[in-house]
Amino acid sequence: MWKVEYLREALEDIKRLDQSQRVQVVKAVNKVAVNPLPQAEGGYSKPLGNKGGTSLAGYCKIKLLKLGLRVVYKVVRKNGIMKIIVISARADDEVYIMAQKRIEE
Repeated sequence: MWKVEYLREALEDIKRLDQSQRVQVVKAVNKVAVNPLPQAEGGYSKPLGNKGGTSLAGYCKIKLLKLGLRVVYKVVRKNGIMKIIVISARADDEVYIMAQKRIEE
């Protein structure tokens, strides 16, 4: 299992969720942490690209369809780390714009 790390802002994202959403997000993250590589490499995640003014190539997402949430993360292969960047509603690609801002900081 890969080590999961959260950006400070991602921890704030989790705190804003209600208890049932929080449990489902953590469960999904832990499931993907077993193999967070992109599906093309036999992993569980869907890779992100460059769209809607964002440059997220090299990042991946977890879709929680019933909750309408997305988790954006980066795989740090060298250290075996799954770094969570943002957890938010997908609403008009807002989650991807937030991710872009956070990785630029």
